Amino acid sequence: MDDQNKNLILAVALSMLVILAWSTFFPPPDVPPEDLVQSAPESQLADDGEAVVPQTAGETEEVTAPAAPVADAPRIRIENSHVVGTLSLAGGRIDELSLKNYRRELEPDSDIVQLLRPRGADGAYYALYGWAPGAGLSLETVPGPNTVWQLESGEALTPGSPVTLTWDNGAGLTFRRTISLDDDYMFNVSQSVRNTGSGTVSLAPYGTIARKGEPEDLKNFFILHEGAVRLVDGELTETDYGDFEPAGQHEEITVTDAGWTGFTDHYWMATLIADQPGTEFTGFHDTRRDIYQTTAKLDTKTLAPGESAEVETRLFAGAKEWDTIRTYQNEQNVPKFIDSIDWGWFYFITKPMFWLLHNLNVMIGNMGWAIIALTFVIKLILFPLAYKSYSSMAKMKELQPEMEKIKEQAGDDRQKLQQEMMALYKKEKVNPAAGCLPILLQIPIFFSLYKVIFVTLELRHAPWIGWIRDLSAPDSSSIYNFFGLLPWAAPEPGSILALVFIGILPLLLGVSMWLQQKLNPAPTDPIQQQIFAWMPWVFMFMLGSFASGLVIYWIANNTITFTQQYLIMRSQGYKPDVFGNIKSSFKRKPKEDG
Repeated sequence: MDDQNKNLILAVALSMLVILAWSTFFPPPDVPPEDLVQSAPESQLADDGEAVVPQTAGETEEVTAPAAPVADAPRIRIENSHVVGTLSLAGGRIDELSLKNYRRELEPDSDIVQLLRPRGADGAYYALYGWAPGAGLSLETVPGPNTVWQLESGEALTPGSPVTLTWDNGAGLTFRRTISLDDDYMFNVSQSVRNTGSGTVSLAPYGTIARKGEPEDLKNFFILHEGAVRLVDGELTETDYGDFEPAGQHEEITVTDAGWTGFTDHYWMATLIADQPGTEFTGFHDTRRDIYQTTAKLDTKTLAPGESAEVETRLFAGAKEWDTIRTYQNEQNVPKFIDSIDWGWFYFITKPMFWLLHNLNVMIGNMGWAIIALTFVIKLILFPLAYKSYSSMAKMKELQPEMEKIKEQAGDDRQKLQQEMMALYKKEKVNPAAGCLPILLQIPIFFSLYKVIFVTLELRHAPWIGWIRDLSAPDSSSIYNFFGLLPWAAPEPGSILALVFIGILPLLLGVSMWLQQKLNPAPTDPIQQQIFAWMPWVFMFMLGSFASGLVIYWIANNTITFTQQYLIMRSQGYKPDVFGNIKSSFKRKPKEDG
């Protein structure tokens, strides 16, 4: 049964090796940083792809809004401690927004991240609002993407200083839009209309987020969702760019309570939030203009002469900071907003794991040490199981002589061998499979932490010590330049040379795995012996291209596991001969005669 345990461990290890190899050889593509873009000149705006707006308040067919010269429309400054940008009076669209606290690259002089870009710019990405015409109205009589608004009040959009835009259609309808901004990433958009005409009209307010083509820095990595994200009445839906329905064939989802819809990137997001029952969410791809968009259209308002209507929606445009998003969820009633972060299949592990990691980071003040502390906490939680497992392994070692006698007595009689072995295990109260449980439990924990480190913003550009300046990136040191002592640069991350000439952390990982193996003698089977001998070094190269934070976890986990196993097995009367096992691994095998 001891050999069966080793076979099971080998199977698990090889399964992990296959998955790690896939992740290594099919990583997210490296994309060079893009410069911040400015508004495009009018000559580029003729047919550059404009969002599609609802045609009528009561119909689902959609058409393109009529074009208008909007490039020279005035702009209003947007700024708080987190964002800076402008909104255009053409359409009142929020279409220039950068994140002041995040840079494209690790270098301090790198450009800050630009989230939203105006129509006509490369990678155009913007939010716009308007009214869909109903009975007695046409597209020309309601404000749309190209309507040039007038600034009624406010000089700049800042926390505590909203701006109000106004537009009169000249036919009895006066529209107002008041936009406010909090201290983080949330815009509040209030749209109102007053009917001063002589007839009854119907119209429906809407909000739209549109982006031109797929993002240039799209990862296309299986572990991460990028594309549309939508929550309707508690149900989350994620749509990849390749799965968008074409315009005219898309589905309309009606919200009965509250929800949100928009686009999520790796670390950034723009979403419309509506809490009015009856709101219709749509998402589609205008293939002719290559525009992806999501829209929230609210209930139709019917106004008699002298009546008015007002609706409020919110727009989140910013970084997917766990603490910020969680605050919006818990304190501002944005339902399940924390699920906008892609927690994956093991969400029941990844969510509490990140909660713990975040709080450890708050207490310690360094994410690298927080990962090591998290490893200690995980090992502490699993300690009862580990104790039982390693105690069982120690007893199995003590029973090895009796097991060998049973094998000699049973000979080729497999049934007798099994019966005698089971009787021995029952007598000595030993579970031969107990040694596999800690390893099996490590698999979901490992992948959950991999998910946490890969998708969460808090590890992006987070330093640890010395040369480890970004825990979400691979170890930047390399044997190639003798860890920075030689006067040439290390290989580019992701290159073949970077896979071969690994850094300090992967080396420490390989050594820690190798030492952990030496707690037990090498398997007697020569094939297993060779596989186990090479496994630490294969994993060393495979994990060398992974995020530093994950490698730090694995080194800490191996170190704690080694210590736990050594002490527990000694407490049970079995003394692992670590140095003896190390010496035997370096001994030359005698040549076979003949």
